[in-house]
Amino acid sequence: QVQLVESGGGLVQAGVSLRLSCAASGRTSRTYAMGWFRQAPGKEREFVATISWSGGITYYADSVKGRFTISRDNAKNTVYLQMNSLKPEDTAVYYCAAKEVWRQYVATNENEYDYWGQGTQVTVSS
Repeated sequence: QVQLVESGGGLVQAGVSLRLSCAASGRTSRTYAMGWFRQAPGKEREFVATISWSGGITYYADSVKGRFTISRDNAKNTVYLQMNSLKPEDTAVYYCAAKEVWRQYVATNENEYDYWGQGTQVTVSS
């Protein structure tokens, strides 16, 4: 089992930056691809970004490409989501997810992920 805890959310104005963190504990000796997803009120959860085990492969949703950056520090068992130029439409609960892998792999489908965090709220005011 892997436990994921997100942090770093908050209420901010449009245009500013936030960095979310996702700390993993438990069976961190395994290798995991990591992803960030978000769910806005009244909407389905959607893919935001994903990163391979080594960090060498990343992939983003079109809506955040060029503004968000996913990264990871495996020594700290932590994944980050740097969010710049935030917009009101970025308002959502952001979830971190882990998928056990045996090769370099990224996943955009939430159904592929094995573990999920509880989420952190990001609210962007106009």
